[in-house]
Amino acid sequence: MPAPLVPRAVAATSPSPPARRPYGKALTRSLDRYLDALPGQLSVSVRELSTGLSYTYNHRLRTATASIVKVDLVVALLLKAQRRHRGLTGSERRSAARAIKVSDNAAASTLWSAIGGAPGLAAAHRRLGLRDTAPGPGGAWGATTTSAADQVRLLTALTSPKSPLSAENRRYVLGLMSDVTPEQSWGVSAAGRRHVALKNGWLPRPRDGGRWTVNSIGRVRDRHGHTYLIAVISHRHRTMGAGVKAVEHVAELVAEALSKTAGRS
Repeated sequence: MPAPLVPRAVAATSPSPPARRPYGKALTRSLDRYLDALPGQLSVSVRELSTGLSYTYNHRLRTATASIVKVDLVVALLLKAQRRHRGLTGSERRSAARAIKVSDNAAASTLWSAIGGAPGLAAAHRRLGLRDTAPGPGGAWGATTTSAADQVRLLTALTSPKSPLSAENRRYVLGLMSDVTPEQSWGVSAAGRRHVALKNGWLPRPRDGGRWTVNSIGRVRDRHGHTYLIAVISHRHRTMGAGVKAVEHVAELVAEALSKTAGRS
């Protein structure tokens, strides 16, 4: 039988005052109604940049990253290059571009080796303030585990001037994420079709009986001009298509709820 959903939402890591979170209970009920009818588990974390409004659902869930870790790998490589006061080589740029734009696995393995594997990725996580992300064993970078909240922290490192990444390197990574091949542009883009920068991950896992892990992270702007950092992680879907549908519906729900509140702020 499908695993039940881990229950309920919690406030984000740094919750807004109650008066600024009128959407929380209603949004949680909406997500409960939708997800209780589906197999598998899902977590979402979102932050609206101009107001700071934020929300996290099912904060305890940890899933394999699958290919969303490729953003993490590129960021780790850039942090390593910054420490050495250099830019990326031509070869490193080609690997970074292929890993994010077309989700090339060989390129990701090259990046994994370049940063020093799991210890190198863990060092980058400490710099970035990630709390729940553990590098995969051996060379299994796709088996890195994470939380939705940690993925929003990673996205914050790509959008905040307080990031350990330089402004140039932040623009570089977001530029790659804004140029993902069209067939891989599903996911959190459903929350806003303008100025989308994203990375998706999808993987059938033998440990889950061949069921699918489907994840999507990114920065999106909606038609009202609100910009969101959104991360949706999920696993144990019967098919990849079912996972994509769930991820997109949840991204739309949370963006709509925050947009209504942001519009009243």
